[in-house]
Amino acid sequence: MITYQIERRSGVATYMQIVLQTKQALRLGVLVPGDKLPTAKEVVETAAINPHTVLKAYRELEREGLVELQPGRGTFVRRGLGSTDAASQAPLREELTAWLRKAEEAGLDADDAAALFDACRAEVYATADSPSQAGPTHP
Repeated sequence: MITYQIERRSGVATYMQIVLQTKQALRLGVLVPGDKLPTAKEVVETAAINPHTVLKAYRELEREGLVELQPGRGTFVRRGLGSTDAASQAPLREELTAWLRKAEEAGLDADDAAALFDACRAEVYATADSPSQAGPTHP
């Protein structure tokens, strides 16, 4: 089961943090179709947030077709987001972890490494149709 980590100083709305963390778990195969999300009460107890915030996040996920509310039973994952399963991602995860360790050894902090990763990601995934989506390709 997923446990939500709410970063109060992030500038991202709490309900959106729940949505984004759920989507990340779906992409990584941590959550798969049929899995039950924690109840609003469970999230409130672990994250100390308003139950309406949890319900707002779950409604957004339902609107996107990712989860299904089953009255009296809970909220269940309807579909995943990842294009590959967790096992096939494992070698890439190992390589990325090694890269992050090298970045740290080179003096980059987490934000620096994220910025570099994002710049490289933009270069690799940029399309000819939408160069504005590519973002900056250099610092």
